[in-house]
Amino acid sequence: MAANVCPGEGGEPGAGRMDARWVAWARGVSAVLAVLSVSLTVAGTAIQLSVPKEWAPWPPTAPDHGAGLTFPLIGAFLIAYRPRLKLAWLMCVGGLACAVNVMTTGLQLMQASAGDLESAGWLRILAVAGWTVGGCTLGILMPLLSPDDRLPSRRWLPVAIAGVAATVIDGVRNIVRPTPPASTYRWPEVIPNPLAIEALAPYHTALVRSLALLINACVVLAVLSLLVRLRHAASAARRQIAWPLIAFVIYTLFLLLGGDYWLPVTIWTGLIPVAIAFAVLRYRLYGIDTVISRTVIATGLIVAVGAVYFGTGALAALLVSGYDQVAGLTAALVAGAFFQPLRTRLRRLTDVMLYGKHGRPEELARRLAREVAETEPVNALAAVTAVVHDGLGVTGVVVEVGTAGMRVELGVAGPDPRVVPLVWHGEPVGRMLIGPPGPRRFSVAYTERLIGVATLYVADVAHAVLMVADLQRSRERILSAREEERRRLRRDLHDGLGQALTNMSMSLNMARLRLREAPSSADRMLRDLRSSMEAVSQEVHELVYGLRPPSLDDLGLLGAVRALAAEPGPPVQVEAEGETRDLPAAVEVAAYRIAQEALTNVRKHADATWATVTLARSEHALVVRVRDDGKGLPGHRRSGVGFASMRERAAELSGTCLITQALATGTDAGPGTQVEAMLPLSGNRPAGHGCSVLSTPTAAGP
Repeated sequence: MAANVCPGEGGEPGAGRMDARWVAWARGVSAVLAVLSVSLTVAGTAIQLSVPKEWAPWPPTAPDHGAGLTFPLIGAFLIAYRPRLKLAWLMCVGGLACAVNVMTTGLQLMQASAGDLESAGWLRILAVAGWTVGGCTLGILMPLLSPDDRLPSRRWLPVAIAGVAATVIDGVRNIVRPTPPASTYRWPEVIPNPLAIEALAPYHTALVRSLALLINACVVLAVLSLLVRLRHAASAARRQIAWPLIAFVIYTLFLLLGGDYWLPVTIWTGLIPVAIAFAVLRYRLYGIDTVISRTVIATGLIVAVGAVYFGTGALAALLVSGYDQVAGLTAALVAGAFFQPLRTRLRRLTDVMLYGKHGRPEELARRLAREVAETEPVNALAAVTAVVHDGLGVTGVVVEVGTAGMRVELGVAGPDPRVVPLVWHGEPVGRMLIGPPGPRRFSVAYTERLIGVATLYVADVAHAVLMVADLQRSRERILSAREEERRRLRRDLHDGLGQALTNMSMSLNMARLRLREAPSSADRMLRDLRSSMEAVSQEVHELVYGLRPPSLDDLGLLGAVRALAAEPGPPVQVEAEGETRDLPAAVEVAAYRIAQEALTNVRKHADATWATVTLARSEHALVVRVRDDGKGLPGHRRSGVGFASMRERAAELSGTCLITQALATGTDAGPGTQVEAMLPLSGNRPAGHGCSVLSTPTAAGP
């Protein structure tokens, strides 16, 4: 079996809290092991390449070269984040053993080629020791312990023991091997073995074949343990195990094919820890995916942009020779043009490798858009919360919607969740509480991108929920107002008008009976009846006026407002801009009532000498503006019934009502007050509504 057996994948230990000194010691030791291993591998390879051709090793490289270069580096990197990770320590120790094998093999051949065969014999024993340790750790133990630092079950313990024992026995056999025949020896002279047991010569060949078969069987069984894990694991764990499984299957295949595949097996051995790192990061076992993602992006940018720069520079130099500055500028411009698109593509590529399609921002946006499009707002809030909870991979998500009193909670957000405000077109509509990362966690930068995508959709749904709640409250107010008005009308008709008509009917019967016997008494009763009829007529008039001012039907809006202006008080000028006829009935009543309430405030509270009422109609709205030159808005006041009435009438039509200070127009004039109500016509409703008081409140209203 050529050189060393190759490594496996890491898993997550139960680290817990560790002493700071232990952490620093572990990181320092792993870093020293990584530097030492790489140095020994590079130096040993250089020595092997420098020996005479007849002493050169065959094959030129072996799995030990790849293992000595990459495994300790990846192991030290993982130990920096998880100092108690046994698999990472196995990577460091096994990689160092492979590096020792490479170095001592090179020194052995160098000494042998120089004629110092005795020293070469002792160096050979060190090389065999390195091979043995590397084979036990990387070839047997790592596949069995991947990815969670534990055996698949206790039934696999005999496989681990048998594999380690067979490798150690084979190493001991190699250390005490008898002197081989010169005719079958690979190099020009036989390197003597200072610890040789010549009595093993008759059995040596059979022993080599038996141990090689047993070691290869244990390697295959170690790989099969990953298949067993894959079969009994959940879906997420299966994807996790697939990475080391594929790596070890391909390596074992190359290994069993023999020495003719020395180059592929060497290269693949160096790639195995990279595959393990991707598996670790893809399923968030160690929380170091941010570092790896940025490292991959930076490396890709350096390589790609460098290739583009030098390639463009070389091409430009050939085409425009003698213009070095033009060639350099062209190369810089082309490399700069490739930088941002390449960075975006590399980031997406690393995101897919680390997180798969499930956590991609595009996939999360697609799922959220589907839920928003297919579900009504109230139920969509719960559906969107579920998608966000699953997409972010956190322990819990809570969405609180503004003043609607709605709260959707999924999972446990914890005592100190992250608060993300929900803003819809600049208007706060609620907040989203995000719990800590769960087992399927993402990097911080990646989580920020996912939150940025999710917030937009959640804010849209929260705004829709608020609109639905406002609509429901508006319907309830309309229903309540309608029923209250019906009750008032019923009471007025039954207790007032109905009672009066009943009394009149009784009076008519009594007058008819007395008409023949006492005409004078009947005449008096008829006169009283006439007075009652006038009172009833006045009451009917008041009822009708309460439903809709009669002056609107008789005079139109402009004439009705002029009739209001003619009432006692300071002079009021009425102006009209545009046609005020053929307005919707609701707009006419609201405009009339707002003008009436504003003029009442002017006469009772403003101390004004004049006022102006303007009715301006546009294509989309009617604007009612009432302005006076009175004492203006006081510093402190409580909103009265009058302002509440104007606010409600504007809000019912989804209009606006602004009450502001008016500019003084004379030396003796006060600051004045201006009431401006914008009432949308049918089908033209602005986003805002209600009544706003700018600067300070209006004059003390009724």
